[in-house]
Amino acid sequence: MRTIIPFNVDRGTATTERSMARGRVISGSDLSAELATLLRSRRTLQNVQTGLNKVLTLEPLTSVKDMIIVGDGPAAEEIFQYCEDQTVRGYRFCGVFNDAPIEGRLGARQLGDVEAAKVFAVQNRIDIVYCALPGTRRAAITDLMEFCERNTIRFRVIPSADSYIPVVKTSGLEFHGAVPVSKIRQEPLDDAGSRRLKRAFDVVFSLGVIVFIFSWLFPVLALLVKLSSRGPVFFQQKRLGKDNAEFVCWKFRSMRMNKEADSRQATRNDPRVTRVGSFLRKSNLDEMPQFFNVLMGQMSVVGPRPHPLRLNDQYRDIIDNYMVRHFVRPGITGWAQVNGMRGETQTPELMEKRVELDVWYLENWSFLLDLKIVVKTVTNMFGKDEKAY
Repeated sequence: MRTIIPFNVDRGTATTERSMARGRVISGSDLSAELATLLRSRRTLQNVQTGLNKVLTLEPLTSVKDMIIVGDGPAAEEIFQYCEDQTVRGYRFCGVFNDAPIEGRLGARQLGDVEAAKVFAVQNRIDIVYCALPGTRRAAITDLMEFCERNTIRFRVIPSADSYIPVVKTSGLEFHGAVPVSKIRQEPLDDAGSRRLKRAFDVVFSLGVIVFIFSWLFPVLALLVKLSSRGPVFFQQKRLGKDNAEFVCWKFRSMRMNKEADSRQATRNDPRVTRVGSFLRKSNLDEMPQFFNVLMGQMSVVGPRPHPLRLNDQYRDIIDNYMVRHFVRPGITGWAQVNGMRGETQTPELMEKRVELDVWYLENWSFLLDLKIVVKTVTNMFGKDEKAY
């Protein structure tokens, strides 16, 4: 259960800190110790247990979402009433924000103005912001919407009769009680049934790969990695997952030990990449340990590729919709990767193209699309990909 941090308007504008966690390479010379580190460490066991609990109980599919309301009026009161019963609706009301004092029942729950809502939302990891500002506040609505997108917070507009349609291009309209609520993008995985189907596929597919392929291929690849250069078999690095949750992403080590593993992307003919590592990267076999991430619920078989934390901080404020990628679990493979946008992103334009493909996937997800991406990924493993290096 999350702890809500009270926001005191008198304190002024608070700042939030983003941790620049650096990836690290695990150490150890014995291969069995390497595998033990992956599977038997106390932390990993806890992650496995948590992942299995999620598989068996579908915990991510039924969690309560924290929400706030920005604005005032009858529609805001109706949304408050609709979301008040968290056991039935799946929402937890955390406060209302408005530039002017609010009268009535919501007045006692007012925590600050519109700017204060941004600070509160980040500090308390709010899931959804309902905007009930009038159409005359178009600039404030647009600014709040862009803030939510940058911080992986879902944004909902409560329509007003005067101008809600010109404010945003709506792709979905649903009713919360008697109040219509618009979403700025369609997300098929908002549907619980779709999430169950995708998660079931992830579990079955990853278990199949681990049992029937990884179990015998691991010793071979581990030995090759060990013989290729000095260092551990596995490389681990912190990445951002769904809803900005950090997790440790596992890979077979493909580079010689170096101090730039977390600060510089692999480039064509990169001298850090070993001969064995080059084969692993071109064939995608370096990603195989990530099926354990999938089994633990941190990743999906198909989804936007998780980027190092440094890249997220570099691009989140300069590329539109960049953080929208984190509305879903990251994947071992993805729509961008099978459409030529894998590997190094040398310019912001290349990253922008990758983000466009990732957002398209999020808005057009289907089970058949996932199957298509998996098949195309497998066929690409046996072909020549110019960006596989």
